[in-house]
Amino acid sequence: MSELSHYDEKGSIRMVDVSAKESTTRRAIASGKVILSPETISKLNANENPKGNPLEIARIAGIMAAKRTSELIPLCHPIALSKADVTIEFVDDGLTIEAEAVTTAQTGVEMEALTAVSIAALTIYDMCKAVQKDIEITDIRLESKTGGKADYIAQARA
Repeated sequence: MSELSHYDEKGSIRMVDVSAKESTTRRAIASGKVILSPETISKLNANENPKGNPLEIARIAGIMAAKRTSELIPLCHPIALSKADVTIEFVDDGLTIEAEAVTTAQTGVEMEALTAVSIAALTIYDMCKAVQKDIEITDIRLESKTGGKADYIAQARA
């Protein structure tokens, strides 16, 4: 089991030791989508959602979630973020969410960016569920990461 980073040689779960790794500036961008009906989109654009406008609340929820990722994911290292940001935009069939996380540390910030997108999407769901019951959260993925051992850029969506 030694090829799996979160297991020791005996098969016990462990947190990865990053103490020997060099601290570098690391950046990750994640994205996701919330599919909404035309009626819900119209209510949001007209500021007629019963719970108010969820976009700014979801943005703040995503940023807060990025800062608390290590409390939510058991073996995730706590890291000091130098930047966490979430943007939300209307598209034809709902909303797109993008989160950016940046740190200078010994480990990456992919989980922080992915957590930010996920919690922002769930916040939108929570705030719009009174208007629409069949909201879908889709396409959450890592778009890119830089710093550390290897950079990554996701393939374009079809």
